[in-house]
Amino acid sequence: MQSVANGVLNANERLLIDQAIAEHGGRPGALLGILEAVQSANAHKFLSMESLRYIADETGVPPARIYSAATFYALFNLDPQGDNVICVCRGTACHTRGSRDLLEKVCLDLGLSGHDQGDTNDADKLVLTTPDQRFTIRTVACFGQCALAPVVEVNHHILSRVNERTLQREVKALTQGRK
Repeated sequence: MQSVANGVLNANERLLIDQAIAEHGGRPGALLGILEAVQSANAHKFLSMESLRYIADETGVPPARIYSAATFYALFNLDPQGDNVICVCRGTACHTRGSRDLLEKVCLDLGLSGHDQGDTNDADKLVLTTPDQRFTIRTVACFGQCALAPVVEVNHHILSRVNERTLQREVKALTQGRK
């Protein structure tokens, strides 16, 4: 009997998942390695529900366990990410040194200010993507770089002691394709 996921995923996606399972399967932490490989290969750096179902079918791991892992770790995304990801730390040190203002300013600059940013106390939950899929703005609870606060990560590059001007310059460079 063919899985629902088999009907939705294309042959290349199934092959990629099969390769990830073959490479990581049977080792401790195999599920995390599989999820990471599948997400990394996705053009929009996310795990679709179809891919999660297919992984469950092929590994025999219950779908609830796979979904639990994918939602527990901040590394994994269940929604498409923008071409550029800006991650603002909302830990205590960063917060006291202005990360909230940085977050509000970058959202305003990218036209995301009208979107519901939710309760800012639930800082590690914010994920907003521009309609053109060029930028995703995320927050994390803490990068562990407190002495360098406020910290912002731009496309996996950590920036320290960030101010509004620095962040605007980074966004402008990305917008103009210089990075």
